Amino acid sequence: MKTLSFLATPALPDRYRIAPDAAALCLYFLASLADGALMPFFALWAQHEAHIPLRFVGLLLACYAGGELIATPLLGGIADRFGRRPVLLCSSLGVGSGFVLLAHLHGALAIALCLMAIGVFECALHPTISSVIGDTVPAEKLRMRYASARTASGLGRVIGPALGAALALWSLSAVFIGCGISLLCAAVLIISTLPETRLSNADPSGAAREDDDEEGLSTLLPAFRDRRLAALLLWFAIIEIVSGWPEFITPPYARETDALSASGIGLLFTYAAVVGVILQWPISKLTAKVPTISLLMAAGVAVTGGFGLLLIHPNSITLYASATLLSVAQVLFGPLVPVTVNAMAPPAARASYMAAISTVNDLEDTAGPASGMYLYSLSPRLPWLVGMPIVLLAALALGMSIRRSERSGSPAGIPDRAHVRVPPGA
Repeated sequence: MKTLSFLATPALPDRYRIAPDAAALCLYFLASLADGALMPFFALWAQHEAHIPLRFVGLLLACYAGGELIATPLLGGIADRFGRRPVLLCSSLGVGSGFVLLAHLHGALAIALCLMAIGVFECALHPTISSVIGDTVPAEKLRMRYASARTASGLGRVIGPALGAALALWSLSAVFIGCGISLLCAAVLIISTLPETRLSNADPSGAAREDDDEEGLSTLLPAFRDRRLAALLLWFAIIEIVSGWPEFITPPYARETDALSASGIGLLFTYAAVVGVILQWPISKLTAKVPTISLLMAAGVAVTGGFGLLLIHPNSITLYASATLLSVAQVLFGPLVPVTVNAMAPPAARASYMAAISTVNDLEDTAGPASGMYLYSLSPRLPWLVGMPIVLLAALALGMSIRRSERSGSPAGIPDRAHVRVPPGA
């Protein structure tokens, strides 16, 4: 399907636009800014301004993650059919408007439905931004560009809580309005400067569009059709879920042992985000020629070391040292998976493959807290004892899976990570 011309053309003249991959980094920052501002204040808003009983607050957050988790396999790759630009515009407008509406809602049912709708709109946001980068960046620069994307996202998560705290001084509802404005600014950026980058639009033969139309809905479910992708995502999901346990367990763990105060826990998480932002670019640059499996094993060792420190009676030193190691692990393996998935994906299905990564992240947000907190309820040290061997084995398996994918090359008949140049005024 052709993208409508008025949706495919940026409003600004070519000389005033920024490059599509630079626009993608800005979109990552704005989306993460909203997430970073929202999460620390959602429970307080729900309890004190929306008057939701405390026992239902967790379920409301599950509606947000659940809406995205359900919708991503079906709609996360929809940009492969309708184009990057209109999908990003619809997604950012939907999420931004949903946050603004949420600030004025009361009642658990209305809030739950709104959160699910936000999750549905958001399901295509990150996969499509990743696809813009994959469409426009040469293969040899892709790892560093995805590292830059993680840096932009991390910067948003550093600034977001501070912005949320400033808005909360006015009112807790203002935090949601601020989150909505952030996504509406993203929509303005898309309208003004981002051209269409989908490869099939640039295919004069129309072959990519014909294949796209023939495959229909199945193109939105790549993990069920590509066994290499399914195997890779299985081990990636295990690493993401297990390495994410400290995010949910550390606050009660630190409070129950009197290791940190509530504000100290907030500073710990801010510190971890800052470490990721500072180290992402230099470490990615220094390890550009290091084999993937070596990076993944180093990341597995870093997570294991972080968990080992948490086995010690917690204090400020061990908690900050653990947070440092866990941040380094994210820096090491974070850019590897999108680079590999981008190489595996046929250009006409790139957004669908990126949506599979987003599904793993959504799964982490749902399965991570449930599994980690269950183990913690049995014993405070059990998550770390269980997690260390699992992470090491999953890192080794993921490294071997990526190495097999690299050896097998690109799908038959598809140029290896073709670089698509966007002509002026496209």
